[in-house]
Amino acid sequence: MSILTEMADVSARLSEDLSGLVVHPPVTHVYDPTKYARRSHVAYLKFARRDIDALLLGMNPGPWGMAQTGVPFGEVAHVRDFLGICQPVGHPDREHPKRPVLGFDCPRSEVSGRRLWSWVEARFGTASHFFERFFVWNWCPLAFLEESGRNRTPDKLPAEERSRLEHICDAALIEVVACMQPQMIIGVGAFARKRAERALGPDMQVEQILHPSPASPAANRGWAPQVEQQLESIGLNLSIAAR
Repeated sequence: MSILTEMADVSARLSEDLSGLVVHPPVTHVYDPTKYARRSHVAYLKFARRDIDALLLGMNPGPWGMAQTGVPFGEVAHVRDFLGICQPVGHPDREHPKRPVLGFDCPRSEVSGRRLWSWVEARFGTASHFFERFFVWNWCPLAFLEESGRNRTPDKLPAEERSRLEHICDAALIEVVACMQPQMIIGVGAFARKRAERALGPDMQVEQILHPSPASPAANRGWAPQVEQQLESIGLNLSIAAR
């Protein structure tokens, strides 16, 4: 079985397992871009490779990134122009009037995604060079929106809702790691690192880099150079040919 087929199967099972998740106010809308943006999501999965240096693990989709494109940290311009993905995107079953899904017509730019993929482009030059050694995956494929339109991250969900989510998403992460066989997991932020440590145990090396969110004062002081220092301190040689 090809790695694309395996990864697409993991993604589809994860989506199905989460379809019955019950959430309560203040969350009023749940988006699953791996379902309504399935074509662009699968196009992204074509970049997956086995035996990579590291899997970069994010938390969950942002409303202006993966929620629009189906790609982790999926800032529209970089997904279209750098990754070469621009498939038709549908709509969630219940769409928040303040957070419409416009797909690749979305005029807003997600800062986190722009920072991450701008760094990838500057450092590796082409998407293929980056994906020979790395892959980006979100622990949870769902975006949670409050009645106001505010994004609510999984760590802010009530314990009883979060417990079910953690069980399902941790199991899917184990499947992804078994499929891709990365040498290490790099949590993009503390939450992702903690979930990877909990799901994968002591036999997998788990590290952490600074999250590119504009909500992080540190990330606003030059995210890319700080992350390069962090990756080098982990022992990753960032030259394109290094393995």
